[in-house]
Amino acid sequence: MKTSTTAPPATANLRIRSLEPLVPPARLIATLPLSPAATDTVLAGRQAVEQVLTGDDDRLLAVIGPCSIHDIDAAREYAALLAGLARELSDRLLVVMRVYFEKPRTTVGWKGLINDPHLDDSFDVATGLRLARSLLIEIAAMGLPAATEFLEPITPQYIADTIVLGAIGARTTESPTHRQMASGLSMPVGFKNSTDGSLQAAIDAMHAARTPHSFLGIDNGGGTCVVSTTGNPSGVLMLRGGRDGTNYSAAMLADARTQLERAGLPPRMIVDCSHANSGKDHRRQSIVWRDVIEQRAAGDHSIVGLMLESNLHAGKQAVSSDRAALAHGVS
Repeated sequence: MKTSTTAPPATANLRIRSLEPLVPPARLIATLPLSPAATDTVLAGRQAVEQVLTGDDDRLLAVIGPCSIHDIDAAREYAALLAGLARELSDRLLVVMRVYFEKPRTTVGWKGLINDPHLDDSFDVATGLRLARSLLIEIAAMGLPAATEFLEPITPQYIADTIVLGAIGARTTESPTHRQMASGLSMPVGFKNSTDGSLQAAIDAMHAARTPHSFLGIDNGGGTCVVSTTGNPSGVLMLRGGRDGTNYSAAMLADARTQLERAGLPPRMIVDCSHANSGKDHRRQSIVWRDVIEQRAAGDHSIVGLMLESNLHAGKQAVSSDRAALAHGVS
């Protein structure tokens, strides 16, 4: 009887083009450590955000910055200007810079600086992680706290130690993976309402994140592990509008407050002045900002913060691998 020497047909990784190892988080952190001053910024920033969320700090949280970071030099320049403004307004506002590196996509498009730092579909993630961490360290060294959106459970091991406020976006709030991840993050986390405008997914996510979870992730050495969390009680609802329009009116905020209270959650909200609340028109953000500020001034202290997309210059531009063709300081 003849024995076949033919290898069995492959059944795994049939659509995988390549598998490229990354530097372990511990090695990148050791190469780019937080300075003592930057560490103080992070710890003080987290405490301040938590106190705003609980009402122990009556300042308004203002999360301000570019839609997403694609130009490190422009981001650094913007951060220096914002840091000065943050100091000037520190008696009234707790200013946190929006420093987003990953872009959730409904279909396809540029995935952000961490995934594609060269804007050319080369997906040099190792460079993206290094650039992101370097920038966050610089911003913290300026005394300016930073916020970012987390899109998957790997990236936090590389940069979460620099962040004072995390965010789970409208497209991922329903995801069990993101809810579990949020339960282990070391900072407060905002949950955006769904793109259809519904608040229930975000409210459910806040409940889920308050609970301990165990899930698959990586450790600081880059090894696959079971991550067991204690739960994150510092969640907050972020209102960004929806398919049918805005959700920052007094009536809509009152309804959101009622839904939070019925769910047994703190009635605290951050209003996103961009996205559906502005009709994706950056010029309308100021209208949202003024309206919400007036509601807060009239006594609605369930409004604890606002988010505003901003850059060195107004407008938006298409992604291009030719950096010389990109306008400086425009999202």
